[in-house]
Amino acid sequence: MGIYLVGVGAQEWFDEDEEEGGLGAAAAGLNEELRRRGLPPYESVPETSAFEEKLVPPMDGFSALCRTHLSREAEERLLGWTVLVPISLDDEIRLPVESSYTDETTLAGAPQVLALAEQLATVIGLPPEIPATNGNLELTSWFLDGPAQETAAARPSPWAKDLDTAFYVALYLSAARHSLRRGCPMKYS
Repeated sequence: MGIYLVGVGAQEWFDEDEEEGGLGAAAAGLNEELRRRGLPPYESVPETSAFEEKLVPPMDGFSALCRTHLSREAEERLLGWTVLVPISLDDEIRLPVESSYTDETTLAGAPQVLALAEQLATVIGLPPEIPATNGNLELTSWFLDGPAQETAAARPSPWAKDLDTAFYVALYLSAARHSLRRGCPMKYS
């Protein structure tokens, strides 16, 4: 058990059965809001989206990093979404649709989340050796069971001082990049 951040394919995105994890109501609400803003609907969702990472480490250090280096609004944008979509959204969209862990669904744009994650990656000097999450649980395994400790010892910098914080910076960075590269939504599950 636990909380996972996962990619969403077309079947789940357009599925109206919320009991089975369908996001059809959120998809419809997003498109209605996009139309209201004079933007085209988001309908080009890939059939599959291979992305799954488990949120295992404590988030205290990451939350502190966000509070220190981001405005309150930017921190909320980075941490407050329940669904990430691969389109630019100047403001988050809040829908009265229940999500896995809250009574509403908050959608954020991957380009905006990516910019904030890149800002934090620069602050801590996140190294290029960290996997780009091309496989499921790749980041989780790299940090928890893989070479993170050895890499941190070999490349000391701010990222190496708190691997839990580095994990979350890498997670949000990878999730936003994956969403944009694959054109898929992301959600907590």
